[in-house]
Amino acid sequence: MVESQSYTTRRSSNPRFETTISIPIPTTPTNEVRFGTSSNIFPTTTILPPPLLTTLIILSWYLSNIAVLLLNKYLLTFSSFKFPIFLTMLHMLSCTFYSFISIHFFHLVPLQHISSKNQLSKIFLLSAIFSFSVVCGNTSLKYLPVSFNQAIGATTPFFTAIFAFLITWQCESIQVYLALLPVVVGIVIACNSEPLFHLFGFMLCVGSTAGRALKSVVQGLLLTSDSEKLNSMNLLLYMAPMAAVMLLPISLCIEGNVMAKTVEKARNDSVLVWLLVGNATVAYLVNLSNFLVTKHTSALTLQVLGNAKAAVAAVVSVLIFKNPVTVLGVLGVSGFGVTIMGVVLYSEAKRRLKVTAH
Repeated sequence: MVESQSYTTRRSSNPRFETTISIPIPTTPTNEVRFGTSSNIFPTTTILPPPLLTTLIILSWYLSNIAVLLLNKYLLTFSSFKFPIFLTMLHMLSCTFYSFISIHFFHLVPLQHISSKNQLSKIFLLSAIFSFSVVCGNTSLKYLPVSFNQAIGATTPFFTAIFAFLITWQCESIQVYLALLPVVVGIVIACNSEPLFHLFGFMLCVGSTAGRALKSVVQGLLLTSDSEKLNSMNLLLYMAPMAAVMLLPISLCIEGNVMAKTVEKARNDSVLVWLLVGNATVAYLVNLSNFLVTKHTSALTLQVLGNAKAAVAAVVSVLIFKNPVTVLGVLGVSGFGVTIMGVVLYSEAKRRLKVTAH
């Protein structure tokens, strides 16, 4: 499960709305906020120097993000476990369990309560979009190499800009749209050059990427008031069980009696149990490390790290799974590089626009 990154979108000169709603990239926190309060698991009395602590958190973010990708790929492609929807449901159950422990026992963040049925319905909608995105992403790994999966995932800013325009009538600056051109061009090159290209897998991966972008935009529209805003860990606490409840009947309808099949496979292969437990645990660690990186640095840093993570994950997957590297494959890597360059340009254009606006 690949957790969500946030991309700044703004609604300006919208003829249908009188207010301005934004999905902001928060400013870099102060040292007091970044390095400890009495209500989190990294208090100010930590024996680690703040720079070292931040470095370890970033390293854990890289390890957890790459590990969950590789474990998903291994389970769905090379093991006897072929149930991506059920796997996603296990991720949601894991996130529910660990979120409850982190908030109620370790007090990672203060518990935020749902204040109304209206807020609950909004969270349910976000949970549905979230489930769709994760299921599509996990299922695509059955058909596509991790490297190509990450190349498509890097186009999230492109879809964010599209949904922001369609839903909020937001028009970006010409610099932002120009920065998105390399994102599209890079994916076209990568698709034409990928030796293991699979159309259905590609469509699933695009659906997953579009789902992440749609969730980012919709979340900024729905949870706008101070009484409804939830931090990422509390939002996960409420979304994960809703997603699990939605995914279970879907899994049973599409994948059959998947629980009985999983138990039978586990009896014949005890390693599978540990792989599933480890995979579900790492899926939660992805969300936890996303939160900690943002807390100790900034959301913009998380976005930049995500660009680099895609490239690192692509290289590691080629080394582990021995994906064929041909002349066309090299061209595909070049297309991936063009896409990443476009994402970097997009991030910089949005940052400058935000600075100019202030």
